[in-house]
Amino acid sequence: MVQHPLYPPLAPRRVHHLAAGAHRLYVEEAGRSSGLPVVFLHGGPGAGLEPCHRRFFDPERYRIVLFDQRGCGRSLPHGALEANTTQDLIGDIERIRDYLEIDRWVVFGGSWGSTLGLAYAQSFPDRVLGLILRGIFLCRRRDIHWFYQEGASRTLPDYWQDFLAPIPAGERADLLRAYHRYLTGPDEVRRMAAAKA
Repeated sequence: MVQHPLYPPLAPRRVHHLAAGAHRLYVEEAGRSSGLPVVFLHGGPGAGLEPCHRRFFDPERYRIVLFDQRGCGRSLPHGALEANTTQDLIGDIERIRDYLEIDRWVVFGGSWGSTLGLAYAQSFPDRVLGLILRGIFLCRRRDIHWFYQEGASRTLPDYWQDFLAPIPAGERADLLRAYHRYLTGPDEVRRMAAAKA
């Protein structure tokens, strides 16, 4: 199998801070302004953009649009869960497309970004030229259970121990619920430990 390297490092050409209700979205553009528009949807949820994300695309051919989803990366407020649903994120993608005066674009997403890309394409099929999905995560109940309760634990046991660490042993029967409790609780130290894990 031939491994294809990423394109060379690339700085943003333009940066925008777009209002979305109580949120402020960090949006960047890179590559050719007249190129084929592509929007990059990062994983997570809760992750954010990395400089290497711009490098998936040939900057001579693509108008590359990337953004930190609500509560993530450089979007504000950081870590906010209020008004932060899948539907809100779909609305943000459409808001960005409209703001940048892009008629139709390619949607590229990995992991949670693949889930969000599929949901966006279902909501706005006339705005999608095509989908590029990797590390597909369908966000079904069984997928969430495998990822957050039992399954990934067998695949990555060392990382799983790090994931378990902030949750007391007596609360691990439902890790998703336990994490929600700690991520939204009043104890800032526990919130940050849970977020980091």
